[in-house]
Amino acid sequence: MTKALLIIDVQNEYVTGALPITYPPLSVSLPNIAAAMDAATAAGHLVVVVRHTESAAAPIFAEGTPGWTLVDAVADRPHDHLIDKTWPSAFTGTNLAEWLAAHDVDTVTIAGYMTQHCDESTAREAFHRGLAVEVLSDATGTLDLANEAGRVTAEELHRAMLVALHAGFAAVRTTADWIAGGEAVRSNIVASTRVAP
Repeated sequence: MTKALLIIDVQNEYVTGALPITYPPLSVSLPNIAAAMDAATAAGHLVVVVRHTESAAAPIFAEGTPGWTLVDAVADRPHDHLIDKTWPSAFTGTNLAEWLAAHDVDTVTIAGYMTQHCDESTAREAFHRGLAVEVLSDATGTLDLANEAGRVTAEELHRAMLVALHAGFAAVRTTADWIAGGEAVRSNIVASTRVAP
C-alpha cells in the first residue's frame, strides 16, 4: 500500500484572511495538520500540498497575495508535490491523478480546508477513481455558512459532512489514530443508515 497525505488549501485566507476557520478551531486543526505532515514524512508516505489559486483580480485566494500564501506550518515542512487548483476538487484541472498513479498510490488521506467544499469534493472524486480515502476529522475544518437555502453552524456542517463521507466514501479518523496506525474502516452506507424496526 502506498499512501499520500493531501494537504488541501491550508492558506492564510482561512487563518488571517476573509474566511477564518472556526470549527474545529485553528488552535486544534493547524497543529494536527503539522503533526500529520511530520508523521507522513517519518513513515515514508508521500505528501502533496494543494493550493487554491485565483486570478490577481479575485477577491479571495488571488495569486501572490497574503491570503493566497500557504500557512507557515505547511510552507516550512517538506512535501513531495505542489499543486495549484482552481476548482474545489484537487483532481479537476490538475495533474494529481496522474501523479498519484505514477507513484502507485492507492490510499489518500485528506487534511485541510474546507470540510464541505474542497475536502469533500476531493474525497468523493478520489473514491470514484478507485482510491481508498481517509479524512482527518480534527485536521480539517470549516466556518458558519448562511445563504438563501438556510443557515448552519460550522460545528453542525463539519459533523454532518464527516458523517456523510464516512457512510461509504471515506474512513473518518482522528489525527492521533491515523498517526498511531490504527486500521482505517469506513462504514457501509447500507448498514450504517439502516433503522431498526
